Amino acid sequence: MSLGLAERITTVLALEPGKGAIEFNGAWHSWEEIRDAMRQLDDLLTSAGLGEGTPIGIILRNRPAHFPALLEVLASGRCVVTINPFQPAEKLANDIRKLRLRAIVADAQDWALPELGQVVRELGSLAIRADSAPTLGMSLLAPGSGTADGFHEPMHGTCILMLTSGTTGPAKRIRLPFKHFERAIFDAEYYETKGGAMKLQIKDTPAVLATPLVHIGGMYAAVAAVASARPTVILEKFSVAEFRRVLAAYGPKLIALPPTAVRMILDAGVPREELACLRAIRTGSAPLDPALQESFESHYDVPLLDAYGATEFAGAVAGWTLKDHQLHSKTKRGSVGRAQPGCQLRVVALDTFEPVPCGTVGLLEVKTSQDAGAWMRTTDLAEIDADGFVFIRGRADDAIVRGGFKVLPREVEAIFRKHPAVKDACVVGLPDTRLGAVPVVAIELLEDSAAVTADELVNFARKDLVSYQVPVQAMIVQALPRTPSLKVSQHEVRNLFLSAQQPQVA
Repeated sequence: MSLGLAERITTVLALEPGKGAIEFNGAWHSWEEIRDAMRQLDDLLTSAGLGEGTPIGIILRNRPAHFPALLEVLASGRCVVTINPFQPAEKLANDIRKLRLRAIVADAQDWALPELGQVVRELGSLAIRADSAPTLGMSLLAPGSGTADGFHEPMHGTCILMLTSGTTGPAKRIRLPFKHFERAIFDAEYYETKGGAMKLQIKDTPAVLATPLVHIGGMYAAVAAVASARPTVILEKFSVAEFRRVLAAYGPKLIALPPTAVRMILDAGVPREELACLRAIRTGSAPLDPALQESFESHYDVPLLDAYGATEFAGAVAGWTLKDHQLHSKTKRGSVGRAQPGCQLRVVALDTFEPVPCGTVGLLEVKTSQDAGAWMRTTDLAEIDADGFVFIRGRADDAIVRGGFKVLPREVEAIFRKHPAVKDACVVGLPDTRLGAVPVVAIELLEDSAAVTADELVNFARKDLVSYQVPVQAMIVQALPRTPSLKVSQHEVRNLFLSAQQPQVA
């Protein structure tokens, strides 16, 4: 690993060791506690012969001890293997069984699962407990007894084996090189300082981590905060009450929230004055409904700065700035902003992969300073206007080809959201022997909305859809299934239809 990020972390930890670094449920932990917990973890791993390049599994929760666990594995040149805690115990155990990791770091809550203990004994993995109270610490539960031959191969040069969010299908793992992650952290810092050097001193106003550490957005935010010497308030999961507590206690100027959390704030009627400290809210991880954005901004006068990124890029590659928001928020509504510094974006045709003119929908390609000269093709459908603003139109792998006609789910979902009773909608494709695939829709209603049936909602949407876009089935659900980052899980929505016999309404 390049020493830049590792040295930065070490330097920050030594600046003012006694000061608060992490706040969780109102209690602070110091930079010195983080440093000591990192050393404890390093001693345990080193004693077991697990050095640079060793994949280390961390069942990542938004809890204080998981910060030093993450930082130590990164700073030591080992590889973080993210393991999702928000899955059934048996599925968690099967995930670890397939990974064949030499060490697992987890919270006491997870080690209490019999399935986890069983798979670790079966593999002979090192078992380490990450303790968050009363102080941060790492303790050995099982020394490990497996042979190196049976474990996952070393991953030199890879800092994270990252689990994707699993929004559109079963989650998969992506190798994120050290150089990409480090460059993403320092590119953002260069942009923030307008090309100057970061003044390394402990900041007064903390960052707020409201997105899961197990996903790239949360992990990036956590490491970026440490690299910039900024304390962090950790929310185990987003709640309006905890959001209000943090605003009242610390008055942060900027916070990153998924669109679902933005809607929760608006629906809860949080008083306008409580958000007065915020200069802006960054959003991402899921599409931002233009109607929601307009309602929120008109009520709170706080800009929502949408962004676009992916695990492969270790962060955002497009986004809104405050200046762009002031100048273009009304005319470019629905855009995810313009290319970030150090990034180039273009759209290519789906068949030839040749660049297409402005305003044409095609596959989005990205070139970053991390991979100079190489265009990386995404599976996202997008168009870029003459001013460089990017509009995401869906995913190529989400497109439903119905008898030769292409249905883009996000276009259909937007029509359903226009109904006054609809809170959110998710359109997915189901296999069909005659047409290849057909669209279906799951709908979540607003609380206290007027009684409405699935048939009525489809008939409402039918007026603005062409015939092949009309879903053949509709299901009203109490709540759409979501991933830990609050994205709607298309995979789980599809399973709802596959496991239930719904009457056709089209």
